[in-house]
Amino acid sequence: MKEFMDKDFLLTTETAKKLYHEHAEGMPIIDYHCHLQPKEIAEDKKFRNLAEAWLGAGDRYGDHYKWRALRARGYAEDSISGPDDDFKKYMQFAESMPYFVGNPLYHWSHLELRRYFGINEIINKENAQVIWDKANKKLETLTAREMLYKFNVDTVCTTDDPVDDLHWHKQMMADKTLKVKVRPAFRPDKAINVELSWFKDWVNQLAKVVGYEIKELKDLEKALASRIDFFHEMGSRLSDHALDVVHYAPATYEEANKVFHKGMKGEAVSDFEQDQYKGYILLFLGKEYTKHGWVQQYHIGALRNNSKSMLKKIGPDTGFDAIEDQVYMEKLSALLGALDAEGNLPKTILYNLNPRDNYALMVLAGCFQKEGVQNRVQVGTAWWFLDQQDGMKLNMENMMQVALISQTVGMLTDSRSFLAYPRHEYYRRILCQKLGELVESGQYPASELDTLGKIVEDICYNNAKKYFNF
Repeated sequence: MKEFMDKDFLLTTETAKKLYHEHAEGMPIIDYHCHLQPKEIAEDKKFRNLAEAWLGAGDRYGDHYKWRALRARGYAEDSISGPDDDFKKYMQFAESMPYFVGNPLYHWSHLELRRYFGINEIINKENAQVIWDKANKKLETLTAREMLYKFNVDTVCTTDDPVDDLHWHKQMMADKTLKVKVRPAFRPDKAINVELSWFKDWVNQLAKVVGYEIKELKDLEKALASRIDFFHEMGSRLSDHALDVVHYAPATYEEANKVFHKGMKGEAVSDFEQDQYKGYILLFLGKEYTKHGWVQQYHIGALRNNSKSMLKKIGPDTGFDAIEDQVYMEKLSALLGALDAEGNLPKTILYNLNPRDNYALMVLAGCFQKEGVQNRVQVGTAWWFLDQQDGMKLNMENMMQVALISQTVGMLTDSRSFLAYPRHEYYRRILCQKLGELVESGQYPASELDTLGKIVEDICYNNAKKYFNF
């Protein structure tokens, strides 16, 4: 019987161990998509205790993976994401840990204790008090920045609304003591989702930021372009889009402007009108990104806010999203094709939440490569609900079969937690195990092990650094 989570955790062959310990383990991290709050990095947040660091501050902002598991245990919402007593919330999590058997949370949580706090105890009711005391002692000096430094994080890309003044990013740019580069990422979803009730309010908010009225679609285009210029000056080199369902249909300016006015009046917008407006805006944004040399990211396939009672009670983005199953390849192909035809297709990372779409998305990405650019359009690592052993392995296997895993930009956290960086270790171990299996089974020559080691280093760090022009 193997020791629980020893130094060769998830590594079963000598080649895998060599690839991980000699090549992957020490590589820096570029976290090119996450939901960390810039303010907490700028102020070097000090966590009051392990409950806050692990589960959130009680303000409905925290680690959705942990929250969903605790909900399945039947606990009250206020003792999961809400303002209940910190120690009570922590004890519920610790007592529940044995019941997370087979869930990645079991591995992630133990890795978090070991890598951040040097705590090797098994998480359970019996060890809960010892863990609590040891971790809280560490948290006296283990601040938000120190958590990033522990994992050799080179760059963090936050997720930022176009109306954001990027105050905290400005402060960090001037902070000579900060050892991590923190860049904003442009997230213009609210400019795109014309069918939603708050579209008008957001456009009016943008108008205040840019200092002029937005009465026509051309005004919105001008405003978005100016915000992209500003984000670029602040170090941004990428955007992010939660497309959920891909909308695209060719549209003239007049057709898209008509839909824009319907959105501003709060009138119902049909699916086809969404295709026209959203397609038009995505083409416009793609052109702007190309002009600035940015990377765009399309996250596709989330079915959001499924529990209407919990949406009403605690609001959106609190862990009640699921996997969408609509088909979208034809529209996505048309969108990418239209950008490509105009010479405006920027580097693009595609993410799918439904594993059914792995092969289709990877093959589609391969249709839009460009001379002189490695992997211009690529599929990202297994995302969100797929960010676990089976999901990562399937993503890697599919990528090896119909794309080039050697050219990918590797792992990201997509997390709201500073304790999420062991997930990079998890990914790297699985990657080295998969590649090691090819060598051990005679599918890749052992004589090329030095090259394979370099490929591992590239996937872990070098490819991302080059791809994002960091």
